[in-house]
Amino acid sequence: MKKKCTAILLAAGQGRRMRSSVQKQYLLLGDKPVIYYSLKTFQDSFIDDIILVTGNGDESYCRKEIVDRYHFTKVKEIVAGGRERYDSVYNALQVIKKKEMRIPNEDSFVFIHDGARPFLTEGILLRTLEAVTADHACVAGMPVKDTIKIVDEKGYAIQTPDRNSLWQVQTPQAFDTSLIIEAYERLMREKDGLAARGIRITDDAMVVETLMGHSVRLVEGSYENIKITTPEDLVAAEAFLSRG
Repeated sequence: MKKKCTAILLAAGQGRRMRSSVQKQYLLLGDKPVIYYSLKTFQDSFIDDIILVTGNGDESYCRKEIVDRYHFTKVKEIVAGGRERYDSVYNALQVIKKKEMRIPNEDSFVFIHDGARPFLTEGILLRTLEAVTADHACVAGMPVKDTIKIVDEKGYAIQTPDRNSLWQVQTPQAFDTSLIIEAYERLMREKDGLAARGIRITDDAMVVETLMGHSVRLVEGSYENIKITTPEDLVAAEAFLSRG
C-alpha cells in the first residue's frame, strides 16, 4: 500500500539579500511567481497533501493569489512561519499531527522544500521517495564542483577538504513522518542548549542527525535546483526557464 506523502513548502523567508521590496518567493519568474513552480511540481506528482508556510500575515494573499488562482487543490493548509527556518518547519509539523490530516505518523513521509527553489522536478521527487522508503531520511544534493577551503577567523585558509567527499545540500529533504516530528520536538526543547554550545541548526537533516543520531542519505538533485537568494540567482533562473 502506498504511504501517505505530505509536502511542506517553506515560503516565509524575508529575502534580504535579494535587495527587493518584494519577497523572493513572490518575485516573477517568467510570468509567474517563483513559488508557483515548485507548487506545480508537487500538484502534478505523487504528493497527497501540501502545507504551505508563509510569512505572518501573508496567508490570505497566498490563498487568493497563489493557491486559488492557480488551482493548487493539494494545498490543504496555509500556516504562518516563525522567526527561524526551523520554527516554520515546526509549525507545519504541528499541523500534520492534527487528527484532521488523517496521516498515520508511523506510516507516512514528509517532504520539506524551499519555496525559493523553483526547479524541483518529478525525477528529484522520485529519487527522494525511493531513498526515504529505504533509509527513512534523505536529502537532495549534488557533489561540489569547486575546491572548498576552511578558513580561520582572520580569513586565512587552514584546511582543504577532499572535494570528492563534499556535497552541496538542496531540498527536498524527506523523512519518515514520525522521525521528523520527534526530531523537531526535541529541537524545540533543546535549542537553547544547542545555541549555548555553538551549534546552529541550518537544515532538517541536521535536526535528525543531531537530535536523533540518525544517518541521512544524500541523493542526486540537480545543479539547476538552485535557491533564489540574490539578484544574480534570479538572472540564472530566467536563463534556465527560457531554455525550457
